[in-house]
Amino acid sequence: MPALRLPPPLRFLERLRRMQEEEKQQALSNPFLAQALEKEKMEGHRLAIIARTVALILIGILLPFLNFSPSVLFYEATLLMFIALGWLQLRLASVGYSKSELLLIFADVSLLTLLFVTPNPFLSEDVPTAFMYRFDNFIYFFIFLALGTLAYSYRTVWAMGTWIALLWLIGSLGVAWFGHMVPELTAAAASAFAGYPLVESELDPNSVQPGVRVQELVVMLIVAAILAIKGWRSNQLLMRQANIAAERANLSRYFPSSLVDVLASTDRDIGAVRTQDVAVLFTDIVGFTKYAEEHSPEDVMELLRHYHAFVERSIFQNGGTLDKYLGDGVMATFGTPETGPGDAANALKAALQLIEETESFNTEREAQGQIPINVSIGVHFGPVILGDIGPSRRLEFAVVGDTVNVASRLEASTRELGCKCVVSEELMRRAGLSDDADEPATRFSHRKPIKLRGRQNEIDVWTV
Repeated sequence: MPALRLPPPLRFLERLRRMQEEEKQQALSNPFLAQALEKEKMEGHRLAIIARTVALILIGILLPFLNFSPSVLFYEATLLMFIALGWLQLRLASVGYSKSELLLIFADVSLLTLLFVTPNPFLSEDVPTAFMYRFDNFIYFFIFLALGTLAYSYRTVWAMGTWIALLWLIGSLGVAWFGHMVPELTAAAASAFAGYPLVESELDPNSVQPGVRVQELVVMLIVAAILAIKGWRSNQLLMRQANIAAERANLSRYFPSSLVDVLASTDRDIGAVRTQDVAVLFTDIVGFTKYAEEHSPEDVMELLRHYHAFVERSIFQNGGTLDKYLGDGVMATFGTPETGPGDAANALKAALQLIEETESFNTEREAQGQIPINVSIGVHFGPVILGDIGPSRRLEFAVVGDTVNVASRLEASTRELGCKCVVSEELMRRAGLSDDADEPATRFSHRKPIKLRGRQNEIDVWTV
């Protein structure tokens, strides 16, 4: 049996409902989008209320020129009420669905409609109710609708347009059926314009001019739809920008801020598989397994948060890339995704800074009566393979190869050598350091070649 198809209006409403649900889910899953929507909403609303206040003040200045009589004070007082309603809306403004805000918006357009279809109670002259349409007050609705585009979502803008059209229709029907009439004016118009039925119908003070009223509400719906579509497009742009911000934030978790802008603007395929020379650094907390066994989960996580914080700081401040967390360990690279002449030296600086950061951290722990921690660091330089790995739906930028394995083995060898850091001879050479250099002489010692697990040849190393 073929599936039933909804009529076009219902399909449109169903699509609108799905769009609302998708945007809600995106806002919940993307904190940057939620912040962007909230910021845009509040800034736009504040701007709209200020513009609304200025516009109403200007209208208040204009009114005496249009109607220089004591009755104009009624409209001036009404303008003050609309200004107060606007600031009340700003006070109750919130992101998302708000009944109180929608109620105030509906009160706005309802009071405006009532004001335009009923005579001024302080007007001394007896005029028909329908004569109010001759003042062409409908144009002021467009000011309120335009201001709504600054403050509200495209859905609310469309709702405002439909409310205005519906209320204007109800008001016109009410005036036509129950409005006050002055029959003498119709008779006078018929006598004055005898033989000119079109002019007579247009100038009859008791006529609501139904054709003009229908034209007004149709134009209102068209303008509201155009503004709603424009608002939807702006909302989509805001969502794209928020997603870009989220992507940049994800980049900043792994790369220093100076490199994030380069990665975000480059046209190069960063995930393309290639080989290049980089420095690889591994660091770990010595005895972490025993520590985790003897301490509460809260203490373990607190230690890891502090440790990862200064490891990240040491890496980023020296131009490195945080490749991955390995439980209590961290792998970092220097020279990814783009290589530089100082990659080896930067890796060495990061290792030394990490040792200094650990010493400062231990001083704080000892002052609090906690046991200090020991870290182990291994650094090597050489060719690696890097690029995206994994299935198409779960890609991960990875750095693999013998250089990575050697750096990991160097970090593990710190236990046997009884030191904090083991650096390969190749990295020291690429960093431009030798036995005669000042810095290695004070912090590093040249050791005998060592044999690493899983490798046949020995490797020359330096240690701290």
